[in-house]
Amino acid sequence: MSKFIDEVPIYVIAGHGGAGAVSFRHEKFIEFGGPDGGDGGRGGDVILQSSLALQTLDKYIPHKHYKAENGENGSGRNQAGKKGADLILKVPVGTQVFDLETGQLLFDFLEDEQSFVVVHGGRGGKGNAFFKSSTLQTPRFAQPGEAGEEKSIRLTLKLLADVGLVGLPNSGKSTLLSKITDAHPKIANYAFTTLSPNLGVVKRHNDTFRYTIADIPGIIEGASRGVGLGLSFLRHIERVKGIIYIFDISAIDILEEYNMLQLELKTYNKDLLKKESIIVLNKIDLIEDLEYIEEIKKQFKKKKVIAISALQEKNLEELLNLVDKTFFKKGKK
Repeated sequence: MSKFIDEVPIYVIAGHGGAGAVSFRHEKFIEFGGPDGGDGGRGGDVILQSSLALQTLDKYIPHKHYKAENGENGSGRNQAGKKGADLILKVPVGTQVFDLETGQLLFDFLEDEQSFVVVHGGRGGKGNAFFKSSTLQTPRFAQPGEAGEEKSIRLTLKLLADVGLVGLPNSGKSTLLSKITDAHPKIANYAFTTLSPNLGVVKRHNDTFRYTIADIPGIIEGASRGVGLGLSFLRHIERVKGIIYIFDISAIDILEEYNMLQLELKTYNKDLLKKESIIVLNKIDLIEDLEYIEEIKKQFKKKKVIAISALQEKNLEELLNLVDKTFFKKGKK
């Protein structure tokens, strides 16, 4: 199984252009043939191309330098050198390309099979035939090929999920995802079981409408400052339409947990708090006191709150209806 890698620096070098040739015609009965040196071939480009078949940037961990092919040198008889082959590097959809030195965003892959030339190959040099003129009949020089462009870049992957599932470790995110989508995450009862985001597809209304949910690994206090695993994955909810906050209803202080999650998201990117949200109180199968559940709901005042049991599949259809209306404006008001 591939390790989930969502950020990696690499160095890319385009191919150098081939040198132009210095050559003169050598034919029978022609003692002083004219110049016939061909041009050098252009160097290959380094091209990034998005692919839905990839989910992680792990393939770029073993090797950090990537170079396209050089153009071939020109030769006699006005033969131009062959263009160097382009180097195509596949990346997952959702990958952003940054200039490592300036921090500038160069490209954002939002669709399958998009292409971006990150560095261009050098031009081939002109052969001596190019320089022949009425005043220069026998040029004995040619151009060298140009060097290809070079650049240090950072590839950063942000998942293209529609909905983000956020909660503390053991809140039941993985169980919920496995019940409402086609995802099959590993589920165990200890903190940080989910070491990479899990993506699942929800199929609604006889499969006439679909959306994706990303289960973000458990966030702990201090995640926005790099504590634990949270920081590495908070970027994956930056693109979502809405956020589902999920809590274990048997926890000691759910409101305090909610405020902590809000603080971590705000510290990382304050715009995350502007997104539509739903609060899910999970594991109601562990609570016999129905009045207690209602009291917990009231603590969130004007928020959209729903109580469920992911394990026993209670109120899951009601939750999905709420998601339809809140994030996608679908369904009955």
